[in-house]
Amino acid sequence: MRWVTGVLALTMAASAAAQQAPAPQHLEVTLAEAIQRALEVQPLMVAARGEVRTSGAAMRASNGAFLPTITAGGSWGRRGGTTLDNANRIVTSPTVNSYSGSISGNVDLFRGFRHIADRRASAATQDAADAGLVNQRFKVTLDTRGFFYDALATEELVRVAESQVRRAQQQLQISIEKLHAGSATRSDSLRSTVDFGNARIALLEAQANLATAQANLGRQIGVDQPVRAVPDSILPPLPDTAALRAIVVDRAPQVEQKNAQARAARARVVASRETYFPRIIYSAGTTTSNPEAPWENQTPYLKGWNVGIGVSLTLFNGFSRESGVVSASVARDNAEADAADTRRAVTAQLAQQIAALTTAHEKIDIARANLAAATEDLRVQNERCRVGAARILDLLTSRAALTQAEENYVQVRFDYLIARAQLEALVGHEL
Repeated sequence: MRWVTGVLALTMAASAAAQQAPAPQHLEVTLAEAIQRALEVQPLMVAARGEVRTSGAAMRASNGAFLPTITAGGSWGRRGGTTLDNANRIVTSPTVNSYSGSISGNVDLFRGFRHIADRRASAATQDAADAGLVNQRFKVTLDTRGFFYDALATEELVRVAESQVRRAQQQLQISIEKLHAGSATRSDSLRSTVDFGNARIALLEAQANLATAQANLGRQIGVDQPVRAVPDSILPPLPDTAALRAIVVDRAPQVEQKNAQARAARARVVASRETYFPRIIYSAGTTTSNPEAPWENQTPYLKGWNVGIGVSLTLFNGFSRESGVVSASVARDNAEADAADTRRAVTAQLAQQIAALTTAHEKIDIARANLAAATEDLRVQNERCRVGAARILDLLTSRAALTQAEENYVQVRFDYLIARAQLEALVGHEL
């Protein structure tokens, strides 16, 4: 009996020391702050914003292809020395400077509709980049919500484990008192001791999980330290999912991105056929030259100009153009098949996510009722144990059921929040 009392004293002292230990200082963020930080630092978002900038630059280049290409240049030369004249006499030539300048331009009058096709492809690529940015934004938001909710859930599970330790500690104390009074067996105190030890182990595991979850949240939002998630006491209601079915498929960011990529691939097929048409180029230019520097010019510059129209047509290039057309056609077929499959996948995912969201919402009410029943059951068992009408095993079973009910209630609430976030990521807007 002494060893039981000693174990109780040691475990209670350790538990008290753990509860009195100062908690580490963590940065605290709300869900909105966490999402904003993650959108700024996540590499996927940086890459998506880069795609938007790149596609915008490509669009400007496609528009610029309709404008003339203008080139300016200038040169300076100096020559002199000795030469042989017609009589084989050495003649010293005077040193002569030469200055010249030129400006020229050319523009494609016709290039087999390539410029129009390139512009269409660039516009579609820009639309795909915009849709990809939206899609990536909601993916990062979903990941951040997952880390945030995981940190919240594990923090609540720590509190559940702490409550479990307190209940087990109280039961152990009661068992030892009853053992001293002769109204309980040694087996009852041993079971209470094991139950208290298991509760402490569960608390240590929950605390380790919390540290991991807070560290993962810190990494997600770009902070080099653990971050505590500030809870929001408001549980959002179940959204109207009937309206989503009618609009989500065509407006989902994934579908919009794939459709735009398919349009760009179709435009590239047109562009690949340019070599089957003649290319017509208009060019014009002017040149000036003088042996004197412009800042010392005493004589008028010699001026020249030229204009011209050139036509070229590729008759045969070793089947290279045919190969290009086939490659572009295959890419178009792949993009169209990918877009169609993405549309079907989103339709299937929508049904799955709506079912998961509805199920998770219904589980909350069930888990809440189970928690209330388990709490009342433990209260009844405590009263029965106090008057000697219940066995210690019944009490341990009721306490384990309450702990499980508390954990389930925590889990189903955050399962609902995750399911809601997954549906928002799929449809591309907040519900």
